[in-house]
Amino acid sequence: MKMKSNYSLLFLLALLILNSCKNIPSTSSTSYFSEEELKLIYEQDSSQSMRVWKITNKEDSIFLRKNCQEVKFNPNDTTIHHFVHRLFKTVRNPKSLGVGIAAPQVGINKRIIWVKRFDKVEEEMPFEVYLNPKIIKYSEEVKETMEGCLSIPDRTEKVIRPDKITIEYQTLDGKVHQEIVDGFTSVIFQHEIDHLDGILYLDHLKNE
Repeated sequence: MKMKSNYSLLFLLALLILNSCKNIPSTSSTSYFSEEELKLIYEQDSSQSMRVWKITNKEDSIFLRKNCQEVKFNPNDTTIHHFVHRLFKTVRNPKSLGVGIAAPQVGINKRIIWVKRFDKVEEEMPFEVYLNPKIIKYSEEVKETMEGCLSIPDRTEKVIRPDKITIEYQTLDGKVHQEIVDGFTSVIFQHEIDHLDGILYLDHLKNE
């Protein structure tokens, strides 16, 4: 009887553990990352940069032309935070050192970008991360600016873009914001959001 009672207790404990595990969402279901993306994200810790995908590589080039998926996320999801840290380390890596970067540039098909805010001088021009950014209004005024790209090595070109834009985006707490951006910072936003739609700055050149 004593042995039978112990088995019953162990069985009940096992059921409780299984039921509690059912309430823990999987990383892929909360972040909506594919298995391939999860492998790229977790192949190193969050302090390490990721490989920048370039048009000089055929497979990279095809991927960079894809439209990215929106991020439907839980703000407490550790995968999102792990990835945005690695994406930031990539844009600040001395080998790349850009002023903006988009998730597809490291092989992740999600609408996430980092932008250096040159317009926030009082805050020492911080880098900020944006989820699901989109441009909802363009100014009629345009300007010409030199642009380069981490995914297009050893090349810069003059590109004409609207001078002022209105953007909408989510922050890591899940809140939706809108703001008007102008100057060179607006160029960075346009460049990075283009990446999310499979567009490269070379597509804006009239002679190509």
